[in-house]
Amino acid sequence: MRAATIHGPKNIQVESVPDAALRSSRDAVVAVTHACVCGSDLWAYRGTAPRRPGQRMGHEFMGTVEEVGSDVETLRPGDHVLAPFLWSDGECEFCADGMHACCRQGGIWGQPGADGGQGEAVRVPYADATLVRLPDAPEGPLVPALMALCDVMCTGHHAALAARVRPGSTVAVVGDGAVGLCGVLAARRLGAERIVMLGRHPDRVALARRFGASDIVRDRGTAAAERVRELTGGSGVPAVIEAVGTRDSLQTAIAIARSGGAVGFVGTPHGVGDRLDVRQLFDRNIALGGGLAPARAYLPDLLADVLVGELDAGPVFDLTLDLPDTPRAYAAMHERHALKALIRI
Repeated sequence: MRAATIHGPKNIQVESVPDAALRSSRDAVVAVTHACVCGSDLWAYRGTAPRRPGQRMGHEFMGTVEEVGSDVETLRPGDHVLAPFLWSDGECEFCADGMHACCRQGGIWGQPGADGGQGEAVRVPYADATLVRLPDAPEGPLVPALMALCDVMCTGHHAALAARVRPGSTVAVVGDGAVGLCGVLAARRLGAERIVMLGRHPDRVALARRFGASDIVRDRGTAAAERVRELTGGSGVPAVIEAVGTRDSLQTAIAIARSGGAVGFVGTPHGVGDRLDVRQLFDRNIALGGGLAPARAYLPDLLADVLVGELDAGPVFDLTLDLPDTPRAYAAMHERHALKALIRI
């Protein structure tokens, strides 16, 4: 089968790899129909996150079940399924608590030894617990709306929950990438009355407004913090979503939070290390939460809203290419010619 692999910075190749195959009685093999490129994939593409030469790429996909192991009970060949970006066993104490991202048997697609989502097929461990069956084969605008649930919409929702977004609250979102934009949607879904987006790219700002942002702050750093405080009467924002993952973005998120507020950080951390201003968190009683989203826990509720037309993060996809063109998808996102690329298999 064909799959996208990485061979160094800015070197994505689509090549022949061993076919996906069952290894356990609880596995399924899924023929992928759609995948996508995540902003976090770009860290590896840029060479700032280590990858082994030839390692598979991609952790977002949906498709059709081709084969199931003898102990798989809820899925059959021909079922249309959606995959969260992590697999989990659904049985450990962390899964029982809804924290599937910490599953003892869990993993992420594309890790060494695992199939990546950007390929023709994927072996899915713990298929019953991991995959979400869809009622029908998705078509048209439903495809990108569903694909957003694999990661970015669930991650934006996780950030909004960690930021303690409440009905009637004011929320700020740091980062105008796909996750940040989904954070706007998530905040609106949870009842936020005012949403301040920190971003400066015109097309993304326009989409943020479409998703429900009421105010736009194009400044960065200290200037951004000052502007947000001006907009909020000087006190800052009770709920902040951080969707970038750098030291500067996290410091900005903390700076604009109101004392006693909360920051939900979901940007994959890079360059943060031990330089976080913990004293400011302590002195101002700011809660810091978030992390890797337990997407499988959120999928049932979010999927229900997508299927009835009440939630649609599909517009974050602004480029659609076929599997052989996956290297172009990475380049387009890296060069900011595209926000998020959808891959047809």
